[in-house]
Amino acid sequence: MLVLFETPAGFALFKVLDEGKLDKVEDLWKEFTSAESARKIVKLQAFNKFENTSDALSAATLLIDSKPSKGLRKFLRAHCDGETLAVADSKLGNAIKDKLKIDCLHNNAVMELMRGLRNQLTELISGLAVQDLAPMSLGLSHSLSRYKLKFSPDKVDTMIIQAIGLLDDLDKELNTYAMRVREWYGWHFPELSKIVQDNIQYAKVVKLMGNRTNAVALDFSEVLSEETEAELKEAAVISMGTEVSDLDLANIKELCDQVLALSEYRAQLYDYLKSRMNTIAPNLTALVGELVGARLIAHGGSLLNLAKQPGSTVQILGAEKALFRALKTKHATPKYGLIFHASLVGQAAPKIKGKISRSLAAKTALAIRYDALGDSQDNSMGLENRAKLETRLRVLEGRELGQSAGSTKGKPKIEYYDKDRKKGAGALITPAKTYNTSADLVLEQATDSTRSNTTSEVAALPKKRKHREAELPPSEKTADATPTSEAKHAGEKRKKRKISESENTNLQVDDPVSGDKSEEQIKKKTKKKKDVNQDEEVPSKKEKKKKHAEEEQAMGDAVHKKKEKKKKDKGRE
Repeated sequence: MLVLFETPAGFALFKVLDEGKLDKVEDLWKEFTSAESARKIVKLQAFNKFENTSDALSAATLLIDSKPSKGLRKFLRAHCDGETLAVADSKLGNAIKDKLKIDCLHNNAVMELMRGLRNQLTELISGLAVQDLAPMSLGLSHSLSRYKLKFSPDKVDTMIIQAIGLLDDLDKELNTYAMRVREWYGWHFPELSKIVQDNIQYAKVVKLMGNRTNAVALDFSEVLSEETEAELKEAAVISMGTEVSDLDLANIKELCDQVLALSEYRAQLYDYLKSRMNTIAPNLTALVGELVGARLIAHGGSLLNLAKQPGSTVQILGAEKALFRALKTKHATPKYGLIFHASLVGQAAPKIKGKISRSLAAKTALAIRYDALGDSQDNSMGLENRAKLETRLRVLEGRELGQSAGSTKGKPKIEYYDKDRKKGAGALITPAKTYNTSADLVLEQATDSTRSNTTSEVAALPKKRKHREAELPPSEKTADATPTSEAKHAGEKRKKRKISESENTNLQVDDPVSGDKSEEQIKKKTKKKKDVNQDEEVPSKKEKKKKHAEEEQAMGDAVHKKKEKKKKDKGRE
């Protein structure tokens, strides 16, 4: 049996001389109390030395993941033919067995043997002193820790996460303190809050002025413009605020000092964050800016974790609550999260914000992977992608403008004004409503009989109407003459129709076949009338039944009420 033991200097293979001792696990530690007794149990068979620190680091990192390195595989193939190998990690033993076809062993006895070997390691390996082993183990442990933490003095995304968190906290605190200053000093000088809108300028003015009576004699040119300064001095003279003691003003000035100190530190922290972002993620910064990039890294946990996310996840990162609410309620999912605050999305029109955010998220995912896994430190890729996105934005805006102007090629279409166009989408142009002369009735010359009838009708007009027509002026008479002429035409037309109907009846009498047909038509009409009359009689019978039932019900209700009254009267007696 051979034992594989890892040291900071290399891999060692020990030959077990007395395998019977391994059966007594509880007494095995006694065999390693001294170097002489340890040499009776195990013996060094081979040693594979690491060439440099990087080789040792790569081998150690693979061992942590339970994978044998390339050098270890060569070493075991050369010295482990037909032997059973005892290992400290069962997963490593399985990997060696799968790749090298070497039987591996891992149990409590092997672990106890490993402890004994570690205790007498410098005595069992010749040329490996204690003073050499300690620095090697310390250096390897440091290198391994740095590798596990992905430590790099130039690329520390943890500092970015902390900086952006502190920056957001400072913004909240600054806003709270500034509003407190405005509310506190507003009792003394309420007009100042409308004159000076900026919080930092407000704090500087309050600290410089103190009592509002001092405003006339002070110079605010370093803080305010000339117009604002003149307005402030005018308002200070006629202010409606209350008087404030010197102690109160001192406390207000101390609060102003806090606001100004926080604002200065906030500016300093922003410069620090900007420099760190340009160092760690230059391409991401070129695409979305320092603040949005830092918030994306903080939300993802680290730059490496963010690099594993697809573009669709980067697009809605920060809008998880809205996403799951939309999926639950089966509504439209959000189109953007933290990426909405990027300058490219802000420049876009509301209709194309979704398209631009999708394109920007895809390019941002590529930039994050390039920054996290690439070796170059320049932002050329980010600037190139930003230029492409800006051109796409212009193309989309031009397309929208072309569609709104009525042309797909982007050229505006000239539309002439038409008063008859209807308002609203999809309206049609219709001609204006005018008097249709073709709808007038044009009658031919009437017969003599119709003329005699019309003259008799005119003669039958009442005398009063004739008297009125005589009294009317000539202009109104002409106006009234037109309807009478129209009435004459209408009468003539009616007479013509009567004459044509009488001729048709004469023809029917002369023709027997047509007469029979007319009789059949008359019979059919009479039958239809009878059917209609029967249909009208049926609902009348139903209505009678309904009325009869309602009357009976009303009679029953009246009898029931009388009985109830009698019962009540008896109960009272």
